[in-house]
Amino acid sequence: MNPIKINLDEYVRTGEGANGASYNHKSDPNIMMKMYFRNFEAAKQELEVAKKVYDAGIPTPEPGDLVTDGECMGIRFRRIEGKRSYSRACGDEPERTEEYAREFAQLCKKLHNTHLDTTRFENVKDRLYQMLAENPFFTDDEKRKLHDFIAAAPDTDTAIHGDLQFSNGIFVEHDGVRTPYFIDLGDFCYGYYMFDIGMVYLCCKLNGEEWTQEQYHMSNATAARFWDAFAREYFGEDADLEEIERQVLPYAGLKVLIIERDTHFRLPEFHAVLEKTILK
Repeated sequence: MNPIKINLDEYVRTGEGANGASYNHKSDPNIMMKMYFRNFEAAKQELEVAKKVYDAGIPTPEPGDLVTDGECMGIRFRRIEGKRSYSRACGDEPERTEEYAREFAQLCKKLHNTHLDTTRFENVKDRLYQMLAENPFFTDDEKRKLHDFIAAAPDTDTAIHGDLQFSNGIFVEHDGVRTPYFIDLGDFCYGYYMFDIGMVYLCCKLNGEEWTQEQYHMSNATAARFWDAFAREYFGEDADLEEIERQVLPYAGLKVLIIERDTHFRLPEFHAVLEKTILK
């Protein structure tokens, strides 16, 4: 998979995340691009996974080519014009937060009931074991306890996004009908759905106000409302939210493996979550 050389001057930057930036082509409205700041291998991996996810019929923008400007590596996708993420939509229209949360929960339930060819995708446990082994911020004893918790989770062949932030669900709306898509598929795999729900909970309930405002364009109060509506739609209207939060909290803490892999910084607030649950 050899990258195609591009001229970055032909693109306009539209956004930025922890690992890269997004661009739209200036003259071709059908092309958008995700350019990684570092880690060329991550770009190749995401493109390979994105193509398999697209082929499996899961709603995601059509992936195109691996590209480089000579310094960074990126991926071109078919652009979804007029898209908004569920987080941006809630930030723009907080009065509709419950509506958007229920819709996102329905999208996630459909994903988590999609059976995959396990010869084509990675098991979430294997992905987490690798990240755990490479993480420098846990002791050997802590790694053993985390490994045992991961191993004890149910084994399934159903799809999980792997980084299920509400900013990684997008939609376009035409004549009152919304069409949703998943994006940022580098950690897509198969396994127990709670490994995904943990990230939803983390985004909604475990971040500081400044981070939530900066990354998700909403207040912590709005994010908490999103979680409550999401959980009731996903688990049932009569669900015991306190019990669900108790069950999901250790899976939320495990997401520190992804975050520390990407940032290379120890995050004490998320280690504290694990110390209260798996590592207690």
